[in-house]
Amino acid sequence: MHIAAVIASVVLALAMLASGVMKVIRAPRIVSMMGAVGVTPRQLPVLGALQIAATVGLIAGIWLPALAIAAAIGLTLYFTGAIVAHVRAHDPARQGILFLVLAAITLALLLLDATTR
Repeated sequence: MHIAAVIASVVLALAMLASGVMKVIRAPRIVSMMGAVGVTPRQLPVLGALQIAATVGLIAGIWLPALAIAAAIGLTLYFTGAIVAHVRAHDPARQGILFLVLAAITLALLLLDATTR
């Protein structure tokens, strides 16, 4: 189970790094998409920084499992909120569902790994 948890953590970390950097640099496509749900350009770097911090937590969590679990919990909550924001704004773009599923699977694998040690 440990290898699956590490692989899921690395995949999620890479996805969060890419998404976070796009928010921090305020990529036009991201600004437009996030604007549709009421996120201002000034809020984007904060959201991106949260994703980058989760990336650091997931990678450091390879050696400190509690940190990876905390990062996966944070991302699960983050993307639950993102999906709620998209639904409330009647925005059909729901890319956050994929990230939510990946974060939840990673969290489940990390918790299973922690309980089998």
